[in-house]
Amino acid sequence: MNRIFYAMVVVAFAVAGSRQLVFDLAPWLPDGLPAMFAVVPDGPEWKEPLAAMTDALFDMVKVAVMNVVLPLVGAMAFFLGLLKVAEKAGAMLFMAKLLRPLMVMLFPSVPPNHPAMSAMILNIAANAFGLGNAATPFGLRAMQELDKLNAEKGTASDAMCLFLAINTSGVTLLATGVVAIRATFHSNDPAAVIPTTLFATACSTIAAITVAKLAERLRPGVPSLVDETVTDEASDAFPLWVSGLALLGLLAMIPATLVWGSLFGKWIVPTMIVGFLTWGFARGVPVYEAFVEGAREGWDTAVRIIPYLVAILGMVGLLRGAGAIDLFSAAVGPYTEPLGMPAEALPMALLRPLSGSGASGVMMSILTEHGPDSYVGYLVSTMQGSTETTFYVLAVYFGSVGVKRVRHAMLAGIVADTVGAVAAIVAVSIYFTYKGLW
Repeated sequence: MNRIFYAMVVVAFAVAGSRQLVFDLAPWLPDGLPAMFAVVPDGPEWKEPLAAMTDALFDMVKVAVMNVVLPLVGAMAFFLGLLKVAEKAGAMLFMAKLLRPLMVMLFPSVPPNHPAMSAMILNIAANAFGLGNAATPFGLRAMQELDKLNAEKGTASDAMCLFLAINTSGVTLLATGVVAIRATFHSNDPAAVIPTTLFATACSTIAAITVAKLAERLRPGVPSLVDETVTDEASDAFPLWVSGLALLGLLAMIPATLVWGSLFGKWIVPTMIVGFLTWGFARGVPVYEAFVEGAREGWDTAVRIIPYLVAILGMVGLLRGAGAIDLFSAAVGPYTEPLGMPAEALPMALLRPLSGSGASGVMMSILTEHGPDSYVGYLVSTMQGSTETTFYVLAVYFGSVGVKRVRHAMLAGIVADTVGAVAAIVAVSIYFTYKGLW
């Protein structure tokens, strides 16, 4: 991310500087000032490129704090408070019981009653509900337990690679964070992105699992150690047929939500609020205290991202004011636009595997400029919710157990990112076609 940040500054200065030179030399040029080297921000008068770049920088930094962070604090606090109630009501344990039979089939080398299995299940369940803060501790514990089964320390086992592939694919049922951001930007239907995200994340997860399983067969790793340690978390499970029906129901929801999502999309957030609070109240959870606890975490999260947003939105302002984004769009847009990928969304696709906060900043800058209900607004929102930050996940999880040879985990993650981006284009295109929004 350091190199990306520095490169953005250098590119912005190089473009603005070259345009400024042409601007200064315009009186001596035979045809006057070329249009591509001038900036017209708000009126008919020309504005010098370096001045436009500086003004755009400070305008975007102001937008980052005043128009993005402050409204986002309330939305993040509310949704994380709601999810904390669901967590304390046993939502993750319910998901763990539902996933356990499927996880046993995916991870045959991990004993069903091993602590690694329970930790992986709880991690995936937390990610599915959008509880990133709760998912990370379970993920780190899962890696530590998987490392105990690893016969070749320092090298990722097949189970480790598959677990990281599922994590980086970002399997998500409720993209609550993206919904909160879209609500902040006054979207007419913030939750409408849930169906497109569900489709994209399902495709990316299937791709990640497929690549990991194929790699296991082509280049098998060292057999796992035998360990029959018993766990006390999520030790029971629903029957396999129940898990299978739930999976089929989820898959059936994907085309249904893409086609008819607009009919019940407006019901998603109110139903989520009433459902989670009712579930918590029925389970004896002190819903008010749990909500406040989660809301406090939401406040902390929103405040923590201020420096990242200022940094990335400031650099986006530099690039836009310098004219670099316009030049990039003019050069790349004709090739990607027919494929459903506007040039404005390309930085998001490239940055998503590298930096979650950076990708969030790019997404918010696009929502600020184009609006949350535009095609590119839906596309970047779907991309943000459909995959995880691949390189960050690999670095943190593998680093926690000293794994240096990642084998096919990175390949599976990159394939998942690519498939997720393509699936996002397909899902949003179907949605816009059905709604007649083109």
